[in-house]
Amino acid sequence: MIRTERLILRQWEERDRTAWRAMNADAEVMAHFPSVLSEAEADRQMDYCRDLIAAGGTAFLAVERAEDGLFLGFAGLNCIGHEIALKGTWEVGWRLARHAWGHGYASEAGRAALAHGFGAMGLERIVAYTASTNLPSEAVMQRIGMQRAARLDFDHPLLPEGHRLRRHIVYGKGF
Repeated sequence: MIRTERLILRQWEERDRTAWRAMNADAEVMAHFPSVLSEAEADRQMDYCRDLIAAGGTAFLAVERAEDGLFLGFAGLNCIGHEIALKGTWEVGWRLARHAWGHGYASEAGRAALAHGFGAMGLERIVAYTASTNLPSEAVMQRIGMQRAARLDFDHPLLPEGHRLRRHIVYGKGF
């Protein structure tokens, strides 16, 4: 668990499932992903993170507002496992429900995750990446002190040539 002034980043709980499903079915939230997620796809993501954390690993954490326990989305650290050039590198990431946008929560959670990664986990390097069209996430990367790493930009191999989200940009810290 990671606490900030306004947020709690914690293990996933069953009470998160309905809000998580709704968030991932929201076309605006998922505008920089290939599609919204079905309930089954959202469940698989949540269960994967929960199970990895329960087994003593690190994955994206559920984010709740400390003041009232409202589920806001996810944030934290994840070891990149899919087949891209950054595989095996630790990433910081976030995805928040629309009602949580514009309050600085992504930046607050991102800073806390970076501090945890470089502190308690002893990581030397952390990256963040997103589709080149995702200007809001790029702005968060800048606000949390990450530096542009254009030499690491890539075309996502799971997206076809010409897809509007294929090009991904990379930011990093610690290199």
